[in-house]
Amino acid sequence: MIAVVDYGMGNLRSVQKGFQKVGMDAIITGDPKLIADASHIVLPGVGAFKDCMQNLEDRGLVEPVVKGVKAGKPFLGICLGLQLLFEESEEFGSHNGLGLIKGKVARFPKSDLKVPHMGWNDVHISRNSRLLNRSDEGTFFYFVHSYYVVPSEDVTVSTTDYGQTFTSSIEKDNIFACQFHPEKSQDAGLKLLKRFGETK
Repeated sequence: MIAVVDYGMGNLRSVQKGFQKVGMDAIITGDPKLIADASHIVLPGVGAFKDCMQNLEDRGLVEPVVKGVKAGKPFLGICLGLQLLFEESEEFGSHNGLGLIKGKVARFPKSDLKVPHMGWNDVHISRNSRLLNRSDEGTFFYFVHSYYVVPSEDVTVSTTDYGQTFTSSIEKDNIFACQFHPEKSQDAGLKLLKRFGETK
């Protein structure tokens, strides 16, 4: 069973429907026990970093998520769910994340480009992973974000260009996370969700 973590923020139903389209059983839950019992954990996210961390803590969801990751369960972070894995974010001040990946979350610098970075953009594969590999080079995914991750360890799977090159997906052991939204990325995104659901 795939648990889509419900912490009161984001369109979780679209993530659940994405898994259902590829024949995967996924439930939306804020129950720590169901998350602890799940075979796979998905942490989606939209909104502010600080508010999301606060909601996870208030609902008692940090412990089952972190324990699940450390137990080796396949984990997928989407958009803000990627950023929350890191040690800190500079969004509206400095705020601590889950600390599962070394590095920080930074804001796109001021430029002529619109922020948030919104719409379709392609990914450049840095190395093969369980969910993305070199055959996916140049695939377009859907992005909506004003901040991006800056890893300080070797976890980058893909990069994307938007005024600068930024990390658009990472993998470390059983963790995979992406800045783009696979559930909004049509066939390419559904293929990624299916690969995740089939991961042991």
